[in-house]
Amino acid sequence: MKKRMYLYVVLFAALVFAGCAGKKKSADQIRVVLDWTPNTNHTGLYVAREKGWFAEEGLTVEITQPPEEGALILVGSGIAQFGVDTQEVIGPGIAKERDAVPATTVAAIISHNTTGFLSLAKHNIKRPRDLMGKRYESWETPLVTALIKDIVENDGGRFEDVIMVPNYSTDPITALRTDMDAIWIYYAWEGLEADVLGLETNYIDLRSLAPHFDFYTMILTANTDWLNKNPETAKKFMKAVSRGYNFAIENPAEAGEILLKCAPELDRELVMRSQEYLASRYRQDSPRWGEIDPERWAIFYKWMYERGLLETDIGAGGFTNEYLPN
Repeated sequence: MKKRMYLYVVLFAALVFAGCAGKKKSADQIRVVLDWTPNTNHTGLYVAREKGWFAEEGLTVEITQPPEEGALILVGSGIAQFGVDTQEVIGPGIAKERDAVPATTVAAIISHNTTGFLSLAKHNIKRPRDLMGKRYESWETPLVTALIKDIVENDGGRFEDVIMVPNYSTDPITALRTDMDAIWIYYAWEGLEADVLGLETNYIDLRSLAPHFDFYTMILTANTDWLNKNPETAKKFMKAVSRGYNFAIENPAEAGEILLKCAPELDRELVMRSQEYLASRYRQDSPRWGEIDPERWAIFYKWMYERGLLETDIGAGGFTNEYLPN
C-alpha cells in the first residue's frame, strides 16, 4: 500500500510539474525543490539566482516549494534534480535494501545541528527530564518518539510520563502560546521568532546532549542517476550555490534583503536576525561551505539503526563531497 501511494504521489507531482514546465528540460535546466516555505536556510540558493551566478555557469534554475510529502519524493523520482532536506528524513529512504530512493546528499547547508526544544519559561523546562508531565507536540514519527525517549531517559527521567500530543499544529509559536508546553524547533527561525515577539522562553540545544545528535539538519540532496549522467553540470550548479552561501556568510544584511525580495511575505526583522545568526553557522568549523564529516554523518545513522529506525546501517554512505568546489 505504501509503495502504491508513493507511485500515486510521484505520478501526480509529475503531471503538475510537467504542466508547469511545458517541454522536457535539458541538462542545464535545473529544478530545486525546498523542504518548506522560503526561509534563511535557503538564502544561498536565492542569492546565487539573483546575482546571476547560475546564469554564469550556463544554468537555468527554478526554485519551487515542495508538495505535502516533502522534497525527497520529487528528487528520488527525478522530477527535481536537487532538493533541500534533512539527514534524518533521507536516512530511511537510502537505507532500504530494495527499492532504495536514488538520492545522494551533496552538501550540508548548515554545518552543525541548530535544532532543539523550545518552551515558555513559565513551564520551567530546562533539561530533558523536565518534559515529564508536560505536553510535547510530536510529529508522530518513530524518529521523534525514539529521540524524546532517548534524551529523557538518559537524563534520568521516565519517557512514559511525557505527554506526547501528535500533529497538533504546523506553527510552533502558536502551539506554545495556546496549550503546548514544548516543541522541537529550528532555533534560527522559530527560536528567534519567539525573541522578536518578546516571549520569555527556555531552550534545550539538541546538539549539546550527545555527539550522535549533532547530525546535519539541513542538507542539499540530488537525484543519484542525474548526478551520474551530468557530473560537470552538477559541479557548475554546486559552484554557484557555494558562492551564494559564502556571500550570505560574508554579507548577511544584503543576503537578507535578497531573500526578502524573493519572498516579500516574510517578516523583515526575523529574516535579518536569522541571517545574522546563520552567517557564522553555515560553514562554522568546516574547511569549506557544504562539506560533510563522514564520522559525524555515520554516528547518527548508527544511532538510528540501533533504535530500529533504519533497515540497514548506512554508515558513511549516502553522501559525497566531490561536487563541492575546492
